[in-house]
Amino acid sequence: MKFFLDTADVAEIADLASAGMVDGVTTNPSLVAKTGRDLFELLAEIAGLVPGPISAEVTATEQEAMLREAHRLAEIAKNICIKLPLTWDGLRACRRLAAEGVKVNLTLCFSPGQALLAAKAGATFVSPFVGRLDDAGHEGMELIEDICTIYGNYPDTIRTEVLVASIRSVGHVIEAARLGADVATMPAKVMRALAQHPLTDKGLAQFLADWEKTGQRIV
Repeated sequence: MKFFLDTADVAEIADLASAGMVDGVTTNPSLVAKTGRDLFELLAEIAGLVPGPISAEVTATEQEAMLREAHRLAEIAKNICIKLPLTWDGLRACRRLAAEGVKVNLTLCFSPGQALLAAKAGATFVSPFVGRLDDAGHEGMELIEDICTIYGNYPDTIRTEVLVASIRSVGHVIEAARLGADVATMPAKVMRALAQHPLTDKGLAQFLADWEKTGQRIV
């Protein structure tokens, strides 16, 4: 499974990317707005930190306007992936961009039907939002299971990757991996939490205490 960071915080991206754990980044207008920075400068910096796909989202809602924004965003760096909403205009724009060889992430997916349309449109990624479904009283991971099963029925024709989004916990990441999702995009705090376990901390403390008693040094 590939790990993407869902943030526009350059410091967070640089820190975790230095550990070799970041395969890509997803941003959206809300995340960019929180930084207070110029969109183009910010995306260029992020694209320089992580060689994998950097999702940059259009703000237009009509097909031709989406395409104009997409082409402008794609000029920022070779690893920019255009993020479009999963609407009919977004699907049409996706098909055009895919034909041009531009990577597209169709976002705000909440049903298997939408995911099928994303694959038909040639999307590189489809982003089902598990956390928001959970918030609405549904089981978000059931959608991931459905999409992975459906896509798995057509391995020779469906190339779209399942990018699990709106991740709120380590449990979401583990379940997404268990179900066979291709990518999980998560906040930095969730990625850091993947490495944490109280028994790890306890065991390390014991090892170090025992070593201290020997009076030895490795270097």
